[in-house]
Amino acid sequence: MKLTLSALATAATMIASAALAQSPMPDDLAWKLLELGRVVDPPKTAALYAPLQQKEPYQGVKIERDIKYGPADRHLLDVFTPEAASPPRPVLIFVHGGGFVTGNKRNPGSPFYDNIMLWAVKNGFVGINATYRLAPAFPWPAGAEDMGTIVQWVSEKIGERGGDGSRIFLMGHSAGAIHVASYVSHPEFHKVKGGGLAGAIMLSGIYDLTASPAGDAELAYYGSDPSRYAERSSSLGLVASPIPFMVAAAELDPPRFVEQFELLKQAACKRPSGCARTFMLPQHSHMSEVYSINTTETRLTDQVLEFVKNGK
Repeated sequence: MKLTLSALATAATMIASAALAQSPMPDDLAWKLLELGRVVDPPKTAALYAPLQQKEPYQGVKIERDIKYGPADRHLLDVFTPEAASPPRPVLIFVHGGGFVTGNKRNPGSPFYDNIMLWAVKNGFVGINATYRLAPAFPWPAGAEDMGTIVQWVSEKIGERGGDGSRIFLMGHSAGAIHVASYVSHPEFHKVKGGGLAGAIMLSGIYDLTASPAGDAELAYYGSDPSRYAERSSSLGLVASPIPFMVAAAELDPPRFVEQFELLKQAACKRPSGCARTFMLPQHSHMSEVYSINTTETRLTDQVLEFVKNGK
């Protein structure tokens, strides 16, 4: 039987409605994300999630803002720890995105990315929210170098703030995920023996620059010489690295991010230690996957906690 376009549309709507009925995401929020579509739209996505986040002052959390971890103006990080004393905690470092040329760890009046730090403290971590130098003023390999400097600072300083320097997890989103991947995959940027990480978590990044044409953001950071893209990619180095890692993407990511997730998912199964943990986050978009952290929806953070617990 041949279906009309109207019937196909009706069937698609019924399938989407069935998925929503089983989802921990509120129906209205899921439909709004679907309406936004496969876009990277921080303002509109933030407007959906900001009302769901905690407002300052935060209870039970001690915050140190804008600590210098290196000599550059943007070598800054925030440290979130519980107010009450506790045994040494694993450390979660978060690295924001922004297409290599923009972005920050926190903007005044916004709950992002304090939300990730608050979640971290609630779930037994010391949280580190870090920023880094931006292209085009600071092209490749500035991001990977900055990851090395951040990890070195945390390794040396976090013990006095209640963190366990032997259990550092480095998590990045978008361009931040690319910098994390570059750091893990290129040992020449390690300033701590073995890279200093118990694990790395990469959300919606680009790992093989040769798989598709470079966009303006990549050109600004990696340069315009495609003959250098293979050596500056991270996929082969990630497979060879002994550092455990987890890779995730969002169902409503722009197609290139989904393609990169699938490519790394396949490549990561060639590791001697076995397949890496991978997760495609249903119903979410590029920005909502991180803006939703520390809300009632825990599908992504459940995976992160399992990775931290099991090391894979």
